[in-house]
Amino acid sequence: KRWGTVGDQFDNLEKHTQWGIEFVEKYTKFVKERSEIEISYAKQIRNLSKKYQPKKNSREEEESKYTFCRAFLSTLNELNDYAGQHEVIAENLTSQIIADLSRYLQELKAERKSHFHDGRKAQQHIESSWKQLESCKRRFERDCKEADRAQQYFEKMDADINVTKADVEKARQQAQMRHQMAADSKGDYSSYLQKFNQEQNEHYYTIIPNIFQKLQDMEEKRIERLGVCMKTFADVDRQVLPIVGKCLDGMTKAAESIEPKADSKQVVESYKSGFEPPGDVEFQDYGQAMKRTASDTSLTESRDGKEKPTKPKTKLWPFIKNKNKLMSLLTSPHQPPPAPPASSPPSPSAVPNDPQSPKQHKEPLSHRLNDFMTSKPKMHCLRSLRRGGSGPEDFSHLPPEQRRKKLQGKIDELNKDIQKEMDQRDALTKMKDVYVKNPQMGDPASVDPRLSEIGQNIEKLQAEVQKFEGWLAEVEERMPSKSDSHRRSGIYETQNSTAVSNNCAQDRESPDGSYTEEQNSETQVKANLNPNPASSTPEFDDEFDDEETLPTIGTCKALYPFDGKNEGTISVAEGELLYVIEEDKGDGWTRVRRNEDEEGYVPTSYVEVILETNAKGAMTYI
Repeated sequence: KRWGTVGDQFDNLEKHTQWGIEFVEKYTKFVKERSEIEISYAKQIRNLSKKYQPKKNSREEEESKYTFCRAFLSTLNELNDYAGQHEVIAENLTSQIIADLSRYLQELKAERKSHFHDGRKAQQHIESSWKQLESCKRRFERDCKEADRAQQYFEKMDADINVTKADVEKARQQAQMRHQMAADSKGDYSSYLQKFNQEQNEHYYTIIPNIFQKLQDMEEKRIERLGVCMKTFADVDRQVLPIVGKCLDGMTKAAESIEPKADSKQVVESYKSGFEPPGDVEFQDYGQAMKRTASDTSLTESRDGKEKPTKPKTKLWPFIKNKNKLMSLLTSPHQPPPAPPASSPPSPSAVPNDPQSPKQHKEPLSHRLNDFMTSKPKMHCLRSLRRGGSGPEDFSHLPPEQRRKKLQGKIDELNKDIQKEMDQRDALTKMKDVYVKNPQMGDPASVDPRLSEIGQNIEKLQAEVQKFEGWLAEVEERMPSKSDSHRRSGIYETQNSTAVSNNCAQDRESPDGSYTEEQNSETQVKANLNPNPASSTPEFDDEFDDEETLPTIGTCKALYPFDGKNEGTISVAEGELLYVIEEDKGDGWTRVRRNEDEEGYVPTSYVEVILETNAKGAMTYI
């Protein structure tokens, strides 16, 4: 039905169309908030992906070896693309719906205003015509009444014999004039009534129906536009579904690419050290007195610089997890401490000459090992590595297998650099040949400086390759092979950076702190062929890069002065206050610290120890 049939509902239609405009504004606000949600969601997803992206450090390279790490990285990248699709949704909602409806709302308001302005104008016109008709009607009515009264007055005057003829004539003329005025008013009223009826008919059957029809068309267009926008609202999501599906497929593919067995093999490749498992622990017979063998002589002569190397039977320390245990094992003086002076503090020469002093007896092999492991130059190197300094150029701080991989990787990088330089040299050589054949294109001599520079670079890189290949050959020679299960790694070929030769005795400590010693002529020959200390790899010292500082468990006060001439001990003055970091384990020695860089053992009987109440104490490791 047409809206023209509700011609008397002008105000209701005005309210209805206003409500329609408000509904369009409400829907526009809804889409706008949805767009803001999509933008916020996309931003949060991007931030999440960025937060869990691997950091730019060495750890990133290590993680990229594992399939589950690569799968997670692929998932993060796909998630980032997924967030991008939500940004596309927000952008399309803004451009295709919000912007379009905003423009349409302005047009709709202007059109509605125009139609209702025409309607009000027509309404005002018909109301004005009605008022004029009423005015003509009242004038006609008034003139008729006046004519009636004038006629009655004339008749009265004409019947009265006392009235003069002049008065009668005057009354008659007045009555005629009133009748004429009534006739004129009647004609005007009749004419205007006809005109009003025509205008009223045109108003209710033409003007108002046309205006209402325009309003109806406007309302239908508004509803149709809303339907299109709602369909677009769904299509915007549907358009990105294929790409979102690809993102999800990428995540699924990344998850399916995870290979647990390959990752477990990568762990083996990453942490394979090349060390041999320890051999069987030999039985130590404490029922008989220890018989010193010929190795005693070598140990005694080593004090004069004539020691001969011995071959360790087994190597246990690389498999000790807690490195503080190992430092305690290597640096603790495994000799009875000197007895405290009976009446007065000993003189500086009294303690070393004491019958129980470590200097008096022949030193066990552990003390010779301590000479290497606790020397100040080595500790200085250890501290520098602990502070985060870069490792040696030859990667000697790594286990053999890891060192071999690092050296091989370095050689591959150098070979790539050499190949690049050679490619540049070949290109410049061809250019020079072109210049020689066509001098007008350039001067051949202008290329010579660059060729010379590239030649020098190649020589330097080749020298570096030879150096790293030499280290690689050394590592591969030391690494144990399947055919030689008793071949040693170079881990024990550590030497003192001062005046001590690398031909020292190296033995394994027994559970009670003593050592077994065994000569090996093969080791001696190998050591004699390599007398240069710099050629050995200081791998032992560098194994303690991550050693943690022992916590303080109490304090102590020195009762007597102590020289601390043996390696692993520390000199103290009478009355000096020190920190206790490891209490006496029954061997008569207490481990103390003066500052961050000075620590060692002192005889327990020389100090008064005060342990903290909440201190757990040092653990006994062996």
